[in-house]
Amino acid sequence: MSYQPNADMTDATENPTGPTASDPIHVTDVDDLSRADLAAVLDLAAEYKTAQGRGWTHADLSGLTLGMLFEKPSTRTRVSFETGMTQLGGHAVFLGEDDIQLGNGEPIRDTSRALSRYVDVIMARLFDHADLEELARYADVPVINGLTDDAHPCQTLADLLTIRETVGSFESASATWVGDGNNVAQSFVLGCAMTGIDLTVATPEGFGVDEAVLDRAAELGTAPTIASDPAAAVDDADVVYTDVWVSMGQEAQREERLEAFDPYQVNDELLASAPADASVMHCLPAHRGEEITDAVLEGERSIVWQQAENRLHAQKGLLGWLLG
Repeated sequence: MSYQPNADMTDATENPTGPTASDPIHVTDVDDLSRADLAAVLDLAAEYKTAQGRGWTHADLSGLTLGMLFEKPSTRTRVSFETGMTQLGGHAVFLGEDDIQLGNGEPIRDTSRALSRYVDVIMARLFDHADLEELARYADVPVINGLTDDAHPCQTLADLLTIRETVGSFESASATWVGDGNNVAQSFVLGCAMTGIDLTVATPEGFGVDEAVLDRAAELGTAPTIASDPAAAVDDADVVYTDVWVSMGQEAQREERLEAFDPYQVNDELLASAPADASVMHCLPAHRGEEITDAVLEGERSIVWQQAENRLHAQKGLLGWLLG
């Protein structure tokens, strides 16, 4: 373990460069970071991205190990974290449900305390957000939420990096979320509130963002505008963002959801109501023909692949900030 706090900084809340050895920061959602922390992570992510584009390398995490716990399957989360840790000179260990004792009934607190003695940081992709919170409560190393049913902060970091690259200043940016008020939407709401992005959320009745999340956003800065008409919601958006309508574990609700969300598809007709230069984002995987059409996903407005690439850089920024 090699946290090295600044000699002049004994309190993590006073240290803009990262947490102290005795008080690791757990990122269970994006608002576990302060605004200064968030800016530092995004700046470091941008630095790593620039360096990679120029062929430069950073061995900032040489000798350090990331433990990756997965209850849910993943493409972008696993590959971006594992590749990012490798590019920074460290090592990542994949721990699926069949690889560790969680699947055999070991309490989460026991897994957490044991892993804390083997690895320098833990990333967990779990179903129940309460399980992640318990993992963090008993860990002596930073715990990162790689996705739970309630939140996806790592996706939000990549989203914010993409918006900053595309639009420029957060304060001048406007975004519209169209579709399900799911875990990705909820973390995005908080990220927008922290950065000053003007956000509108358009969802069908009964599928909105949790009220507790809206309250947290209001405390952070500004709660999003809530809309029911997607065409009106995108009329001044710099970015139109959507995600799948049927997430893992919701398969039994598929027909109900497809009917409710049908007017919220991101297609050429909807984008005709948006500014001509509005971009389209999707966190992937996409169900083409449901929440987004193939033509839009592959079209010139799409910045989805830039957004997907930024998962790697955002993950590296977060790891570098936590452990550097």
